[in-house]
Parts: sequence; structure tokens; C-alpha cells
Amino acid sequence: MILTRVFPVSSENTPIDLDDASSRDQLLDLYRPPAEAWVRINLIASVSGNAGGSDGTSETLSNPADRRLLGVIRELGDVVLIGAESLRAEGYLLPRRSPLAVVTSSGDLTGHGVGDAVESGRVIVLCPAESADRVRETVGAAKVEIVIVPATDGRFTMPDLLAVLHARGLNSIVCEGGPGLAAQLISANLVDELCLSTSPLLNGAHLPVFGKVQFDEKQLSLTQLMVDNASGVYARWGVIR
Repeated sequence: MILTRVFPVSSENTPIDLDDASSRDQLLDLYRPPAEAWVRINLIASVSGNAGGSDGTSETLSNPADRRLLGVIRELGDVVLIGAESLRAEGYLLPRRSPLAVVTSSGDLTGHGVGDAVESGRVIVLCPAESADRVRETVGAAKVEIVIVPATDGRFTMPDLLAVLHARGLNSIVCEGGPGLAAQLISANLVDELCLSTSPLLNGAHLPVFGKVQFDEKQLSLTQLMVDNASGVYARWGVIR
């Protein structure tokens, strides 16, 4: 599959053959965050704004180019952040290099899909203190590290969540959803960049890419746009604060 950067316009925007051994290094250079502390949301949606494909998950919206960029963006982050609902719904494939941090208020990880053979420290569960026992009950034999986030009445704020990650040296954060978690980070003005892959499909938006959470309008600036030879579109949007 071929990826081509079409914005910003440059004589160096030569097509990138994903079968070429040098393509990963090229993509790492194109997606490297400009600062050590960086919050990046990475999502895929159909043209109609649906975050789920024919099976209700993002997997049926994806293609080899999107999966390659997913791996590159994960590699450039210190941690991959997801909500518990995404873990339950999609049976998450763990990042190869970065730990996976799962956010849950209730502590319910029933049906999580984290294998028993996962190495200790590869999966972090972020939850209020009162939900820790529920995490232990529902996680089964999987090796996860429970990290407590300060909370009031079982609810924590997004700044407190990121502060816990930063205290562990996890400064470059890649949030892969679900839609509700991504929207909460945006609403709290904590997001630096949105990486949005657009699958060339029209389908009913039963799962809007940012869910049903309401937040104030945010101004964006397009910093990079790539296309593949199967009509997939890959945008990097800077969030203007």
C-alpha cells in the first residue's frame, strides 16, 4: 500500500511504499510529537462520522495503512490510554512497546480480553480507590497494575488522571478512545493534537466518533494530511488553545 503526504505541500512529498523497509522510519519522522509532554488522540471514523464498522468495532473501518500508522503513533507515545468500554468491546491488542493504561470509574473489567500471559507492568488500570476491589474481582488471572486516581464520590477529573500518568514519567500520551474518554479530554482542554483516520465508507452513525458528550467548540489547525491508494485519509489536527 502507498501513502502520500499532500499537505503541507513540499517537493519532498514522495509516495511512501509501506512494503519498503525504510517506510517505518519515514513515518516516525512525520508523526514525531513536537514536545516531550504531548496529548494525542488517535481515532478512526467513517466519512459519516461513525467510529464503528460493520461489526460495531473500529477494526472493520481499518486497513493496512491505518494499522501501520497506529503502530507508529503508539511507538512515539509513552503510554496508550483507553476507556474500559473499549477494552471490553474490542478485546484490545496490546501495544508492542508502550504500556496500556485503562481508565475505569466503576472498576468493572468484565470481558476484558487481557491474556493471562501478559507481562507484569504492561497493563495499568487507573481507577478511584473505592473501585480497586472491583477491578481485582473482574480482571481474573490477568496481571494488571492498579493505580489509584484521586476522586470525589467515585469520580475523578481528567487533569487528575493525567497528573497520575505524568508522575510515573508517562508524558507523551496517546488516547485511542473510546469516544466518551476522548471527548472528556477535549472538554478539559488537555488535548494537543487529534490524529483522525477517515475510512472511505458511509454508514449509519450509531457510534459517533466523540460519543454523545457535549463540549465547547474547539478551533483546529491542519498540520499534516496523508492519503493512501485505497482512498483512506489521515489527518493531523493541532488543537488551538
